[in-house]
Amino acid sequence: MGDIVMSNIALTRYTRPTPVQKYAIPIIKSKRDLMACAQTGSGKTAAFLLPILSQIFADGPGDALAAAKASGQVRSPRTQGHLTTGDFSYRSRVRPCVVYGGADIGQQIRDLERGCHLLVATPGRLVDMMERGKIGLDFCNYLVLDEADRMLDMGFEPQIRRIVEQDTMPSKGLRQTMMFSATFPKEIQILARDFLEDYIFLAVGRVGSTSENITQKVVWVEESDKRSFLLDLLNATGKDSLTLVFVETKKGADALEDFLYREGYACTSIHGDRSQRDREEALHQFRSGRCPILVATAVAARGLDISNVKHVINFDLPSDIEEYVHRIGRTGRVGNLGLATSFFNDKNGNITKDLLDILVEAKQEVPSWLESLAYEHQHKSTGRGRSKRYTPKGERFGMSSRCLEHFIDVYQGQVTVLLDRFPGGSEQLVLFSGVWG
Repeated sequence: MGDIVMSNIALTRYTRPTPVQKYAIPIIKSKRDLMACAQTGSGKTAAFLLPILSQIFADGPGDALAAAKASGQVRSPRTQGHLTTGDFSYRSRVRPCVVYGGADIGQQIRDLERGCHLLVATPGRLVDMMERGKIGLDFCNYLVLDEADRMLDMGFEPQIRRIVEQDTMPSKGLRQTMMFSATFPKEIQILARDFLEDYIFLAVGRVGSTSENITQKVVWVEESDKRSFLLDLLNATGKDSLTLVFVETKKGADALEDFLYREGYACTSIHGDRSQRDREEALHQFRSGRCPILVATAVAARGLDISNVKHVINFDLPSDIEEYVHRIGRTGRVGNLGLATSFFNDKNGNITKDLLDILVEAKQEVPSWLESLAYEHQHKSTGRGRSKRYTPKGERFGMSSRCLEHFIDVYQGQVTVLLDRFPGGSEQLVLFSGVWG
């Protein structure tokens, strides 16, 4: 890898490569195109940066070209890749630059005019710079699409194709191209076919799975009880432990941040309506521990790589399992241990089966009520079974065994309870009639 790379690896306290690094680095150094799928937080960024920088150091960086015509890393996160690049190119002549939306474009242009060996860019701002004539890709030797699935989810495919297939970008086969993704859906397969030449496909672990380094907890919490339950969790883990709390809406992020502040917690938030400067300041406060609680929407937090996040809390669960995998992957990164707690209630029925599968595969504890719900949803989808849980108004209802015992005790003689037994020996309230509340 060379003396500079190895000394910088030591400075960043890496001691041994992660599995994806172990296999990706020799593939990239052999100059093959690569499509790599690995769990979020498995060290994918270093897997491509280290061999690219090693090759640049071996060849000699040459003159830093004005208008940034050397190597490109196109990714969805804002500046994380630039921070990592700076770590591994430390004390060398390699000059990295970064361009991304929401920041001062004039300053970015001035930085580029000083020359650039390695460019980290978000798709929208890179296209803008190309159309302004500030960036040319004539001499791009390496192209990396990092977090490719996230970029497609965010609607960046037209910009990505504009960058790769148009303008002066060398064609595949002339440049070395690498794609990294946590999942491998059909859209990513098409992108790999179009952008990569005779590539090697690398999958570390099951594609789209979660790390066993993350302890996953799913708890039933009614909407009205979420804030109280969140305070209990924060008190249990300690106020100084870095905790990332996911909510679904920007309004919800602001409201929860205000609530936690009034409760005496040092917290901050990021979401799509915050300026880039505000987001970067919030992340700085979070990383430094000044505000150890970060409330975030999923879009704003995509690609965050903060190594010491101890706890991820899904205050609001997402509607699809891939988003769940990406969220909890913000903890337990690069071999560290992490905890992920998710609040589940009637609003989350559509994710039940996939969530159960994820927990079972990662050898996590599965609540009996989640097994029951998954069983019920499976029978509903196949048209079998009579099991339905409802209140007299037809609303769905879930209850733990402890609550059920209390319910029977309080309303004894006024209620009829029908218990149905599901696989695994769990009991669930299926039907009741009579007085409620």
